[in-house]
Amino acid sequence: MRRLLAAAFTAISLVACSPVSATAGVSSTVNASATVPPAKAAAPATPDLILATTTSTQDSGLLDVLIPNFQARTGYRVKVIAVGTGAALEMGQKGDADVLLVHAPASEVKLVQSGDVKDRRLVMHNDFIIVGPATDPAGIKGMTSAVDAVKKIAAAQALFISRGDNSGTQQKELSLWSAAGLKPSGSWYEEAGQGMGATLKIASEKSAYTLTDRATYLANKGNLNSVILLEGDKTLFNVYHVMVVNPEKHPKVNVAGATAFADYITSAAVQQMIAAFGMDRYGQGLFVADAGKPE
Repeated sequence: MRRLLAAAFTAISLVACSPVSATAGVSSTVNASATVPPAKAAAPATPDLILATTTSTQDSGLLDVLIPNFQARTGYRVKVIAVGTGAALEMGQKGDADVLLVHAPASEVKLVQSGDVKDRRLVMHNDFIIVGPATDPAGIKGMTSAVDAVKKIAAAQALFISRGDNSGTQQKELSLWSAAGLKPSGSWYEEAGQGMGATLKIASEKSAYTLTDRATYLANKGNLNSVILLEGDKTLFNVYHVMVVNPEKHPKVNVAGATAFADYITSAAVQQMIAAFGMDRYGQGLFVADAGKPE
């Protein structure tokens, strides 16, 4: 099943490893090949590696930098399956991926406890923001509490677009409604069932609010009418971990390749690449490198 999935998603892998329209113009001040020069390594015994990850790592353009460099250094052929974190975690639970790069800590811990994954490592973080039309019909601009902001959106019945895909982003969004004591429903609340880039596009076209990670918003900002209306709430911290699917429970997993990728993305040189990614375009990195820091 896992190799059939790999073949089915080859096109996604190619997209994630080459420039795409959603990330046009997004670059890093760090030249990947110059910073971490490809090393001549012996060809891996099992070269095919399946990475299941959240759409934000693809839509931000980060994987366009990291994956080709990793492949050149190690000889592994990475098939990237970019889906919501919930779907990525499910792939890990079924043994249909070798390594996961995701951002839903509570769900990740459950998968570690079940024995489906191991070697969970901190990689990086950014933050979530609420974006919407410049007209701001709910009047949330300038607010500092995301929970208070969603209360105002609900009270105004201003159109809100949810990812609706059990992603880490949607899990964060649902936690805000829960903290506000609300269960959003009705014509003003729509579920896109799409990744972050597509959801941002829908929200922009419909002049609606949505919750997004900052990196994907900045990477797509030039094609959007949406503006940042709420940011800086400490509860909107968005952290990413890498995890190896456990071969003791899923014996077909390429554990050598998965461990090589986890070692790579948490290495000092690659952490520098992550920290610098997007700096030239936005004056700030799209992610904060965290490997080796305490949780």
